[in-house]
Amino acid sequence: MPQTMLTVSTRGAGLYEFTGEVQAFVRQSGVEEGLLTVFVRHTSCSLLIQENADPDVRRDLDTFFSRLVPPSDDPTMCWVIHTDEGPDDMPAHIKAALTAVSIGIPVSVGRLVLGTWQGLYLFEHRQRPHRREVVLHLGC
Repeated sequence: MPQTMLTVSTRGAGLYEFTGEVQAFVRQSGVEEGLLTVFVRHTSCSLLIQENADPDVRRDLDTFFSRLVPPSDDPTMCWVIHTDEGPDDMPAHIKAALTAVSIGIPVSVGRLVLGTWQGLYLFEHRQRPHRREVVLHLGC
């Protein structure tokens, strides 16, 4: 069963599409039918399948999650204890807990079975740049 690890470099909080790299892995595997598991190896980012046509969707999602879980130096977050790496530390863990760190995508006729406007994103929850490791495993 084919497996690989991708590195997704981020510039800070936001959504980073990596659908093309995943499609290339599936194409190169030669697998026609199966299930692709995508797993991110971190606790302060997550994975999303989301619209890839209008960048306003990404901005609105980012804004929503920032309002839902503000930095720990916001007065509404005075209950937060874990701040070892700054005010975005625990909020990043909360956002990752509310979203997915693993996604399954069917593969048919050697292609991801995604909808017309769907793309695969790493959702970075930290403010500073990171290099995130994403494991791809294609079960036949």
